[in-house]
Amino acid sequence: MGLFGFLSKQFVDVIDWVDEPGTLAVRHPMQGRAIQNGAQLTVRDGQIALFHREGQLADAFHPGLHTLETGNLPVLTALLNWDKGFASPFKADITFFSQKEQTGRKWGTTQPIAVRDPEFGPLRVRAFGSYSFRIEQVAAFAVKLMGSQERVTVADIEPQLRAAIGTALASALGTGEIAFIDLAANQAALSERLKSAIDPAFAQWGLACTSFYIESLSLPEEVQAMLDKASAMRVAGDVDTLARFQAAAGSSGEDATAQIEKLHRLLTIGAITQQEFDAKKSELLGRIR
Repeated sequence: MGLFGFLSKQFVDVIDWVDEPGTLAVRHPMQGRAIQNGAQLTVRDGQIALFHREGQLADAFHPGLHTLETGNLPVLTALLNWDKGFASPFKADITFFSQKEQTGRKWGTTQPIAVRDPEFGPLRVRAFGSYSFRIEQVAAFAVKLMGSQERVTVADIEPQLRAAIGTALASALGTGEIAFIDLAANQAALSERLKSAIDPAFAQWGLACTSFYIESLSLPEEVQAMLDKASAMRVAGDVDTLARFQAAAGSSGEDATAQIEKLHRLLTIGAITQQEFDAKKSELLGRIR
């Protein structure tokens, strides 16, 4: 290898990263290499490039084309005690972060959540849905989730995110303040409530939950079958009671009406007094109320 080829491998003058599906952060390969003063850094839309030195976070660059020099590396310049006119190659780690929204992520309860339902008593509820998130605070993400790793993907952190969602769900449903039937009927409101509950957990890792949806609330099959049977029996009982009441009321109503008409005719011809008519009428009306 010639001297020029050796130097081209040692000194970096073009730095960029093309997003990879499912990748949240990647460390630019800098092992044994130095950055040439005046190097060109390209940060694409939806990315942030973060410089750090020996574990200390330094300068961040947003989308655009940047020429790297002491003037736009103020934190790194201070960390390394550079003079303002420093022009030699320098060493630093560079990590690219994707701030694009990660959509269509799925979540679900691994185990049924015990709920004290105000109507049915203790129930075991399962829930499933989808959510989206993005990196909001790069520094927090870099410290708490990236660390010294070379790469962080959605798959790496999803178990942690699903655990946070499960905890929020258990806390929200475990109070038993809202009946299961009402929860299932108003999933949009419950989704908003749960999103508010998981926002702080995501924020501590530098993430923002951009959307959260509950798509299904269900009970174990045997419990659902029991509730369906009880509901059917209750409805059947109500219908039967109503039918019997209406039949009785209709029959007695017709008899009372006919009798009142007869009494009114007796009153008209003077066969009974007004007091007698009023008393008998009240008695007959009382039967159909």
